[in-house]
Amino acid sequence: MPIQKDYYEVLGVSRSASDDDIKRAYRNLARKLHPDVVREGDKVGAEARFKQINEAYGVLSDSSKRAHYDRFGHDAGPAATGGFGTGEGVGDIFDMFFGGFGASGRRQGPANGSDLRYDLQIDLHEVLAGTEREISFSHLGVCGVCGGVGSADGQRPTTCPDCRGSGQLRTARQTALGQFVTTVACIRCGGTGGVVANPCPACRGEGRREQQRKLTVKIPPGVAEGTRLRYSAYGEAGERGGAPGDLYVYVGVRAHDVFERDGANLHCETGVSFTQAALGAKMEIEGLDGPVTLDLPAGSQTGSRLRVAGRGLPSARGRGRGDLLVDIQVRVPTKLSRKQRELLEAFAQAGGEEAESRGWFRRKA
Repeated sequence: MPIQKDYYEVLGVSRSASDDDIKRAYRNLARKLHPDVVREGDKVGAEARFKQINEAYGVLSDSSKRAHYDRFGHDAGPAATGGFGTGEGVGDIFDMFFGGFGASGRRQGPANGSDLRYDLQIDLHEVLAGTEREISFSHLGVCGVCGGVGSADGQRPTTCPDCRGSGQLRTARQTALGQFVTTVACIRCGGTGGVVANPCPACRGEGRREQQRKLTVKIPPGVAEGTRLRYSAYGEAGERGGAPGDLYVYVGVRAHDVFERDGANLHCETGVSFTQAALGAKMEIEGLDGPVTLDLPAGSQTGSRLRVAGRGLPSARGRGRGDLLVDIQVRVPTKLSRKQRELLEAFAQAGGEEAESRGWFRRKA
Protein backbone atom coordinates (compact mmCIF):
# COMPACT_ATOMS: atom_id res chain seq x y z
CA MET A 1 0.00 0.00 0.00
CA PRO A 2 1.53 3.38 -0.96
CA ILE A 3 2.53 5.73 1.85
CA GLN A 4 0.19 8.73 2.06
CA LYS A 5 1.79 12.11 2.28
CA ASP A 6 1.04 14.29 5.31
CA TYR A 7 -1.77 16.76 4.46
CA TYR A 8 0.05 19.69 6.06
CA GLU A 9 3.12 18.88 3.99
CA VAL A 10 0.98 18.67 0.84
CA LEU A 11 -0.27 22.24 1.36
CA GLY A 12 3.07 23.46 2.68
CA VAL A 13 1.76 24.75 6.02
CA SER A 14 2.57 24.01 9.64
CA ARG A 15 0.27 22.07 11.99
CA SER A 16 -0.50 25.33 13.82
CA ALA A 17 -1.62 27.10 10.62
CA SER A 18 -4.86 29.08 10.83
CA ASP A 19 -7.88 28.46 8.60
CA ASP A 20 -6.92 31.51 6.54
CA ASP A 21 -3.36 30.21 6.15
CA ILE A 22 -4.67 26.89 4.91
CA LYS A 23 -7.10 28.50 2.46
CA ARG A 24 -4.41 30.87 1.17
CA ALA A 25 -1.94 28.04 0.65
CA TYR A 26 -4.55 25.97 -1.14
CA ARG A 27 -5.50 28.79 -3.52
CA ASN A 28 -1.89 29.53 -4.36
CA LEU A 29 -1.19 25.90 -5.17
CA ALA A 30 -4.39 25.53 -7.18
CA ARG A 31 -3.58 28.56 -9.33
CA LYS A 32 -0.17 27.10 -10.16
CA LEU A 33 -1.93 24.03 -11.54
CA HIS A 34 -4.26 26.04 -13.77
CA PRO A 35 -4.29 24.55 -17.34
CA ASP A 36 -3.29 27.92 -18.81
CA VAL A 37 -0.14 27.84 -16.69
CA VAL A 38 0.84 24.18 -16.79
CA ARG A 39 2.78 23.06 -19.86
CA GLU A 40 1.14 20.48 -22.11
CA GLY A 41 3.58 17.73 -21.20
CA ASP A 42 2.94 18.26 -17.47
CA LYS A 43 -0.87 17.96 -17.62
CA VAL A 44 -1.01 14.43 -16.19
CA GLY A 45 1.23 15.26 -13.25
CA ALA A 46 -0.71 18.48 -12.62
CA GLU A 47 -3.99 16.57 -12.45
CA ALA A 48 -2.57 14.09 -9.93
CA ARG A 49 -1.13 16.92 -7.83
CA PHE A 50 -4.43 18.83 -7.99
CA LYS A 51 -6.32 15.81 -6.65
CA GLN A 52 -3.79 15.54 -3.83
CA ILE A 53 -4.14 19.15 -2.66
CA ASN A 54 -7.94 18.92 -2.95
CA GLU A 55 -7.94 15.91 -0.66
CA ALA A 56 -5.70 17.68 1.83
CA TYR A 57 -7.79 20.86 1.77
CA GLY A 58 -11.02 18.90 2.07
CA VAL A 59 -9.81 17.60 5.43
CA LEU A 60 -7.89 20.56 6.86
CA SER A 61 -10.53 23.15 5.92
CA ASP A 62 -13.12 21.36 8.06
CA SER A 63 -12.53 21.81 11.80
CA SER A 64 -13.97 18.44 12.86
CA LYS A 65 -12.17 16.50 10.13
CA ARG A 66 -8.94 18.34 10.89
CA ALA A 67 -9.19 17.49 14.61
CA HIS A 68 -9.83 13.86 13.77
CA TYR A 69 -6.87 13.83 11.38
CA ASP A 70 -4.56 15.51 13.92
CA ARG A 71 -5.39 12.74 16.40
CA PHE A 72 -5.43 9.65 14.19
CA GLY A 73 -3.65 10.71 10.96
CA HIS A 74 -4.47 8.75 7.81
CA ASP A 75 -5.79 5.91 9.96
CA ALA A 76 -8.77 8.12 10.75
CA GLY A 77 -10.74 6.47 7.96
CA PRO A 78 -13.71 7.95 6.06
CA ALA A 79 -14.55 10.39 8.81
CA ALA A 80 -11.49 12.47 7.98
CA THR A 81 -11.64 12.43 4.20
CA GLY A 82 -13.65 13.81 1.29
CA GLY A 83 -15.53 16.99 0.50
CA PHE A 84 -14.85 20.68 0.88
CA GLY A 85 -15.94 22.55 3.97
CA THR A 86 -17.46 25.16 1.67
CA GLY A 87 -19.75 22.55 0.10
CA GLU A 88 -17.91 22.45 -3.25
CA GLY A 89 -17.29 18.89 -4.51
CA VAL A 90 -13.73 17.92 -5.38
CA GLY A 91 -14.95 16.61 -8.72
CA ASP A 92 -16.66 19.92 -9.58
CA ILE A 93 -13.54 21.97 -8.91
CA PHE A 94 -11.39 19.42 -10.71
CA ASP A 95 -13.61 19.51 -13.80
CA MET A 96 -13.43 23.28 -13.85
CA PHE A 97 -9.65 23.14 -14.04
CA PHE A 98 -9.16 20.21 -16.42
CA GLY A 99 -12.33 19.96 -18.44
CA GLY A 100 -13.87 22.67 -20.62
CA PHE A 101 -12.34 25.64 -18.74
CA GLY A 102 -11.82 28.88 -20.59
CA ALA A 103 -12.22 29.76 -24.23
CA SER A 104 -8.88 28.32 -25.35
CA GLY A 105 -9.29 25.35 -27.65
CA ARG A 106 -13.00 26.00 -28.26
CA ARG A 107 -14.26 26.00 -31.79
CA GLN A 108 -15.39 29.34 -33.17
CA GLY A 109 -16.83 29.88 -36.64
CA PRO A 110 -17.57 27.17 -39.22
CA ALA A 111 -15.97 23.83 -38.42
CA ASN A 112 -13.05 22.74 -40.58
CA GLY A 113 -13.42 19.56 -42.60
CA SER A 114 -12.05 16.27 -41.33
CA ASP A 115 -8.94 14.60 -42.73
CA LEU A 116 -9.39 11.40 -44.72
CA ARG A 117 -7.29 8.23 -45.03
CA TYR A 118 -6.93 6.02 -48.11
CA ASP A 119 -4.99 2.73 -48.06
CA LEU A 120 -3.36 1.95 -51.41
CA GLN A 121 -1.79 -1.45 -52.14
CA ILE A 122 0.90 -1.75 -54.84
CA ASP A 123 3.09 -4.56 -56.19
CA LEU A 124 6.85 -4.94 -55.79
CA HIS A 125 7.34 -4.23 -59.49
CA GLU A 126 5.69 -0.83 -58.92
CA VAL A 127 8.11 -0.12 -56.08
CA LEU A 128 10.94 -0.80 -58.52
CA ALA A 129 9.80 1.60 -61.23
CA GLY A 130 7.38 3.92 -59.43
CA THR A 131 3.82 4.27 -60.67
CA GLU A 132 0.73 6.42 -60.94
CA ARG A 133 -2.65 5.24 -59.68
CA GLU A 134 -6.05 6.83 -60.05
CA ILE A 135 -8.07 6.40 -56.88
CA SER A 136 -11.73 7.12 -56.21
CA PHE A 137 -13.11 7.84 -52.77
CA SER A 138 -16.27 9.15 -51.11
CA HIS A 139 -16.15 12.36 -49.13
CA LEU A 140 -18.24 15.31 -47.98
CA GLY A 141 -17.78 17.92 -50.69
CA VAL A 142 -19.13 21.43 -51.08
CA CYS A 143 -22.86 21.35 -51.83
CA GLY A 144 -23.40 22.21 -55.48
CA VAL A 145 -26.91 23.52 -54.84
CA CYS A 146 -26.16 26.22 -52.29
CA GLY A 147 -22.45 26.65 -53.03
CA GLY A 148 -21.53 25.70 -49.51
CA VAL A 149 -23.39 28.48 -47.68
CA GLY A 150 -26.11 26.12 -46.44
CA SER A 151 -28.98 28.44 -47.39
CA ALA A 152 -31.64 27.71 -50.02
CA ASP A 153 -31.83 31.37 -51.03
CA GLY A 154 -28.09 31.91 -51.08
CA GLN A 155 -28.17 34.18 -48.05
CA ARG A 156 -25.32 34.04 -45.59
CA PRO A 157 -26.09 32.79 -42.05
CA THR A 158 -27.30 35.45 -39.63
CA THR A 159 -25.75 36.05 -36.24
CA CYS A 160 -26.86 33.50 -33.68
CA PRO A 161 -29.07 35.24 -31.09
CA ASP A 162 -28.01 32.89 -28.28
CA CYS A 163 -24.24 33.34 -28.47
CA ARG A 164 -24.28 36.60 -30.46
CA GLY A 165 -21.93 35.20 -33.06
CA SER A 166 -19.23 33.91 -30.71
CA GLY A 167 -20.19 30.26 -31.09
CA GLN A 168 -19.86 29.87 -27.31
CA LEU A 169 -22.02 30.11 -24.23
CA ARG A 170 -20.33 31.26 -21.04
CA THR A 171 -21.41 30.49 -17.50
CA ALA A 172 -19.95 31.80 -14.24
CA ARG A 173 -19.67 29.82 -11.00
CA GLN A 174 -18.64 30.90 -7.54
CA THR A 175 -16.21 28.46 -5.88
CA ALA A 176 -13.82 28.35 -2.98
CA LEU A 177 -11.18 29.73 -5.36
CA GLY A 178 -13.33 32.60 -6.48
CA GLN A 179 -15.39 33.01 -9.65
CA PHE A 180 -14.72 30.69 -12.57
CA VAL A 181 -16.08 31.07 -16.07
CA THR A 182 -16.65 28.03 -18.26
CA THR A 183 -17.54 27.96 -21.95
CA VAL A 184 -19.37 25.41 -24.10
CA ALA A 185 -20.26 25.33 -27.77
CA CYS A 186 -23.54 27.02 -28.53
CA ILE A 187 -26.29 24.44 -29.10
CA ARG A 188 -28.36 26.51 -31.51
CA CYS A 189 -25.59 27.29 -34.02
CA GLY A 190 -23.34 24.32 -33.26
CA GLY A 191 -20.45 26.61 -32.45
CA THR A 192 -20.45 28.33 -35.87
CA GLY A 193 -21.81 31.64 -34.59
CA GLY A 194 -24.44 31.80 -37.33
CA VAL A 195 -27.86 30.29 -38.05
CA VAL A 196 -29.49 29.59 -41.41
CA ALA A 197 -33.09 30.78 -41.63
CA ASN A 198 -33.88 28.88 -44.84
CA PRO A 199 -31.72 25.74 -44.98
CA CYS A 200 -30.76 24.25 -48.33
CA PRO A 201 -32.93 21.13 -48.90
CA ALA A 202 -30.04 19.27 -50.57
CA CYS A 203 -27.56 19.54 -47.69
CA ARG A 204 -29.99 20.50 -44.90
CA GLY A 205 -28.11 23.66 -44.18
CA GLU A 206 -24.72 22.03 -43.64
CA GLY A 207 -23.22 23.33 -46.89
CA ARG A 208 -21.75 19.96 -47.93
CA ARG A 209 -22.91 16.64 -49.37
CA GLU A 210 -21.61 13.11 -49.90
CA GLN A 211 -19.72 12.94 -53.20
CA GLN A 212 -17.26 10.78 -55.15
CA ARG A 213 -13.88 12.22 -56.02
CA LYS A 214 -11.01 10.99 -58.18
CA LEU A 215 -7.33 11.70 -57.75
CA THR A 216 -4.15 10.57 -59.51
CA VAL A 217 -1.61 9.44 -56.91
CA LYS A 218 2.07 9.45 -57.88
CA ILE A 219 4.13 6.72 -56.18
CA PRO A 220 7.91 7.37 -56.32
CA PRO A 221 10.38 4.51 -56.99
CA GLY A 222 11.63 2.79 -53.85
CA VAL A 223 8.63 3.83 -51.76
CA ALA A 224 8.70 2.20 -48.33
CA GLU A 225 5.92 0.17 -46.79
CA GLY A 226 3.64 2.45 -44.73
CA THR A 227 4.70 5.66 -46.50
CA ARG A 228 2.14 8.44 -46.02
CA LEU A 229 1.42 10.84 -48.87
CA ARG A 230 -0.44 14.05 -48.01
CA TYR A 231 -2.80 15.80 -50.41
CA SER A 232 -3.76 19.17 -48.99
CA ALA A 233 -7.45 20.19 -49.10
CA TYR A 234 -8.57 16.82 -50.55
CA GLY A 235 -10.34 15.79 -47.35
CA GLU A 236 -13.85 16.64 -46.16
CA ALA A 237 -15.21 20.09 -46.96
CA GLY A 238 -15.74 22.34 -43.94
CA GLU A 239 -19.19 23.30 -42.72
CA ARG A 240 -20.61 26.41 -44.43
CA GLY A 241 -17.32 27.54 -45.89
CA GLY A 242 -14.99 26.10 -43.26
CA ALA A 243 -11.49 25.07 -44.40
CA PRO A 244 -11.29 21.59 -45.99
CA GLY A 245 -9.32 18.77 -44.43
CA ASP A 246 -6.48 16.82 -46.03
CA LEU A 247 -6.28 13.39 -47.64
CA TYR A 248 -3.57 10.99 -46.45
CA VAL A 249 -2.72 8.07 -48.73
CA TYR A 250 -0.96 5.20 -46.94
CA VAL A 251 1.06 2.93 -49.23
CA GLY A 252 1.18 -0.82 -48.63
CA VAL A 253 3.26 -3.32 -50.66
CA ARG A 254 1.87 -6.76 -51.48
CA ALA A 255 4.01 -9.81 -50.72
CA HIS A 256 5.84 -11.24 -53.75
CA ASP A 257 5.89 -14.94 -54.62
CA VAL A 258 9.69 -15.04 -55.10
CA PHE A 259 11.36 -11.98 -53.64
CA GLU A 260 11.37 -10.73 -50.07
CA ARG A 261 12.17 -7.11 -49.37
CA ASP A 262 14.66 -5.82 -46.80
CA GLY A 263 14.84 -2.06 -47.26
CA ALA A 264 16.41 -1.55 -50.69
CA ASN A 265 17.72 -5.14 -50.84
CA LEU A 266 15.87 -8.12 -52.26
CA HIS A 267 16.19 -11.72 -51.04
CA CYS A 268 15.40 -14.90 -52.95
CA GLU A 269 16.36 -18.58 -53.06
CA THR A 270 17.47 -20.70 -55.99
CA GLY A 271 18.05 -24.44 -56.27
CA VAL A 272 21.24 -25.89 -57.78
CA SER A 273 22.15 -29.46 -58.57
CA PHE A 274 24.67 -31.52 -56.64
CA THR A 275 27.18 -31.31 -59.51
CA GLN A 276 26.71 -27.54 -59.93
CA ALA A 277 27.35 -27.01 -56.24
CA ALA A 278 30.42 -29.28 -56.29
CA LEU A 279 32.00 -28.11 -59.54
CA GLY A 280 30.79 -24.52 -59.67
CA ALA A 281 28.76 -23.05 -62.49
CA LYS A 282 27.74 -19.91 -64.33
CA MET A 283 23.96 -19.80 -64.16
CA GLU A 284 21.10 -17.45 -64.86
CA ILE A 285 18.07 -16.69 -62.71
CA GLU A 286 15.14 -14.34 -63.25
CA GLY A 287 15.45 -11.10 -61.27
CA LEU A 288 12.68 -8.62 -60.52
CA ASP A 289 13.68 -6.57 -63.58
CA GLY A 290 15.06 -9.28 -65.91
CA PRO A 291 17.69 -12.06 -66.08
CA VAL A 292 20.57 -12.09 -63.60
CA THR A 293 23.83 -14.01 -64.14
CA LEU A 294 25.29 -15.79 -61.12
CA ASP A 295 28.83 -17.16 -60.72
CA LEU A 296 28.37 -20.14 -58.43
CA PRO A 297 31.70 -21.02 -56.74
CA ALA A 298 32.80 -24.67 -56.61
CA GLY A 299 32.00 -26.30 -53.28
CA SER A 300 28.93 -24.16 -52.56
CA GLN A 301 26.80 -25.44 -49.70
CA THR A 302 23.12 -25.11 -48.89
CA GLY A 303 22.66 -21.74 -47.20
CA SER A 304 25.50 -20.07 -49.11
CA ARG A 305 24.58 -16.55 -50.17
CA LEU A 306 25.52 -14.74 -53.37
CA ARG A 307 25.29 -10.98 -53.66
CA VAL A 308 24.52 -9.24 -56.94
CA ALA A 309 25.22 -5.54 -56.53
CA GLY A 310 22.72 -3.02 -57.84
CA ARG A 311 19.92 -5.45 -58.67
CA GLY A 312 17.69 -4.66 -55.70
CA LEU A 313 15.21 -1.81 -55.30
CA PRO A 314 15.87 1.91 -55.75
CA SER A 315 16.76 3.81 -52.61
CA ALA A 316 13.88 5.96 -51.36
CA ARG A 317 16.43 8.79 -51.08
CA GLY A 318 17.50 8.47 -54.70
CA ARG A 319 20.96 7.03 -53.96
CA GLY A 320 21.22 4.16 -56.41
CA ARG A 321 19.82 0.68 -55.89
CA GLY A 322 20.17 -2.02 -53.29
CA ASP A 323 21.51 -5.53 -53.90
CA LEU A 324 19.98 -8.86 -54.81
CA LEU A 325 20.85 -11.54 -52.23
CA VAL A 326 20.49 -15.12 -53.48
CA ASP A 327 20.47 -18.03 -51.01
CA ILE A 328 21.65 -21.37 -52.45
CA GLN A 329 19.68 -24.57 -51.90
CA VAL A 330 21.48 -27.75 -53.09
CA ARG A 331 19.05 -30.23 -54.60
CA VAL A 332 19.72 -33.90 -53.83
CA PRO A 333 18.28 -36.27 -56.46
CA THR A 334 15.55 -38.58 -55.19
CA LYS A 335 15.90 -41.12 -58.03
CA LEU A 336 19.09 -42.32 -59.70
CA SER A 337 19.61 -44.24 -62.90
CA ARG A 338 21.92 -47.28 -62.85
CA LYS A 339 24.66 -45.25 -64.52
CA GLN A 340 24.30 -42.39 -62.02
CA ARG A 341 24.46 -44.80 -59.12
CA GLU A 342 27.59 -46.48 -60.48
CA LEU A 343 29.27 -43.12 -60.96
CA LEU A 344 28.34 -41.94 -57.46
CA GLU A 345 29.61 -45.18 -55.93
CA ALA A 346 32.87 -44.76 -57.81
CA PHE A 347 33.01 -41.17 -56.57
CA ALA A 348 32.48 -42.31 -52.99
CA GLN A 349 35.14 -45.00 -53.25
CA ALA A 350 37.60 -42.52 -54.73
CA GLY A 351 36.97 -40.35 -51.70
CA GLY A 352 37.70 -43.17 -49.26
CA GLU A 353 34.12 -44.34 -48.71
CA GLU A 354 33.01 -47.97 -49.16
CA ALA A 355 29.46 -49.04 -50.16
CA GLU A 356 27.56 -51.29 -47.75
CA SER A 357 24.22 -53.01 -48.05
CA ARG A 358 21.08 -50.95 -48.43
CA GLY A 359 23.03 -48.21 -50.13
CA TRP A 360 24.86 -46.88 -47.06
CA PHE A 361 28.47 -45.81 -47.16
CA ARG A 362 31.17 -45.88 -44.54
CA ARG A 363 34.63 -44.39 -44.63
CA LYS A 364 37.56 -46.86 -44.90
CA ALA A 365 39.77 -47.15 -41.85
